[in-house]
Amino acid sequence: MTAQRVLIIGAGGVGNVVAHKCVQNEAVFSEVMLASRTKAKADAIAARINSPRLSTAAVDADNVAETVELIRAFKPAIVINVALPYQDLHLMEACLETGVHYLDTANYEPPDVAKFEYSWQWAYQDRFKERGLTAVLGCGFDPGVTGVFTAYAAKHHFDEIHTLDIVDCNAGDHGKAFATNFNPEINIREITQRGRYWENGQWHETDPLSVHRPVTYPEVGPRESYLLFHEELESLVKNFPTLRRARFWMTFSETYITHLRVLENVGMTRIDPVIYEGREIVPLQFLKAVLPEPASLGEGYSGQTSIGCQIRGIKDGQERTYFIHNNCDHAACYRETGAQGVSYTTGVPAMLGAAMVLSGQWGGAGVWNVEQFDPDPFLAQLGEFGLPWVEQVGYPIEFEPA
Repeated sequence: MTAQRVLIIGAGGVGNVVAHKCVQNEAVFSEVMLASRTKAKADAIAARINSPRLSTAAVDADNVAETVELIRAFKPAIVINVALPYQDLHLMEACLETGVHYLDTANYEPPDVAKFEYSWQWAYQDRFKERGLTAVLGCGFDPGVTGVFTAYAAKHHFDEIHTLDIVDCNAGDHGKAFATNFNPEINIREITQRGRYWENGQWHETDPLSVHRPVTYPEVGPRESYLLFHEELESLVKNFPTLRRARFWMTFSETYITHLRVLENVGMTRIDPVIYEGREIVPLQFLKAVLPEPASLGEGYSGQTSIGCQIRGIKDGQERTYFIHNNCDHAACYRETGAQGVSYTTGVPAMLGAAMVLSGQWGGAGVWNVEQFDPDPFLAQLGEFGLPWVEQVGYPIEFEPA
C-alpha cells in the first residue's frame, strides 16, 4: 500500500499519543498534521517528537468552514478526532464536505445535556454511504478495544455470547489530591449521570455510583468497581443480539469518590450556567480550569491500568467462560511518549483503527462501530504498538450468569 496523510485534531494527552504512534507507523502514514485550537499545545508535542513528517496547525473544531479549509489545504486521507465529544458532528460534517474518512474515540455529547448516545452519529449513515466514505466511531480503548475484544471472542470462542462485563481499573497513583485522567469536564459528566445496564432485552437504570462491588484485576488484585453507563454498551447489545446482560464497571478510590461527592454537593459539577460577578459561568467548566491538566499527570505516575471483558456464553452446546484483557504501565507510557497510561490506551487504538482503514483491512461506506469489523488484523498489531493482550478460556468469572 501507499502511505497516506493523516490529520489529527486535538492536542491533549490522547492527541500526543496518537501523533507519536502515527509518526512511528511510517508504512501507513506518510505525513502527519496535529491541529488544535491552541497551536502552542500542538507545537510542544511536535517538538518532543521531532520528526520532519509531523507538522502543526491551528483550527477551531467547532467551525466547520475553518476545518474544511484546513483539510483541503493538507489533503489527508483520514481525520482522527481526539478533540471534545461536543465537536464530533462538526468534524463529521467537515469530512463529508471534503471527502475524507473519519475516526473518533468517544461518541457525540451535546454541551448542555450530560447525555451521550450514538443516535446522532448513526444518523449520518446514509450520508457517509452516499459519499463512499468510512466513519469509525469509538476507537479508543473503552469504547474501542473492548468492542474488538468482544468481536474476537464471538468469532473464535463462542456460538452465542450471553453475558458481558467490561471491567476497567486504573490502579495508578499520580500523587494529586484530586485529578481526572482525561478531560475533567467530560469525565465528571460521565460518572455523575445515572448508571445503565442491559438485561433481558431492556435497559435498567441505577442512581449514580450506587451499585458497586469488588472485582479482581490481573496484577492488581481486588478493587471496588462501580457500575456506570458507557457508550460501547449501546452498540454492543445492538451488534450482538444474543446478549442477555451487558454491564460496565470502573474503579474509583474512596478519596476520589469523597472529593466528587463534595464537589457535587456544593454545586461545582453543575453544567447549567450561573451568574458570578455579572457574568455567566458554568461551574463544571470553572472546575476544569482549576484541576490539573490530564496531559500533565504523566511524570511520576506509577502503577497500571487493567481493562478487559469477562464473557460467558455457549460453544458447541456447552457453557464457556472467557476473559481477555490488557494491562498497561503508566511509567512505561511516560518514558515512551510523555503521556500517562489512560491517554496511551486511548491513543494507540485510535492510530491503529485509522491504519486499518487506510490499509483496507477495515472499511466500507457508512458509519461503523469497531466490533462490526474483523478483529483479527487489529489485535495482531495491537501488542506491537504497545498494548499486548492476554486471553483466558475457562476463566473463573466473578459475575453470576444472567
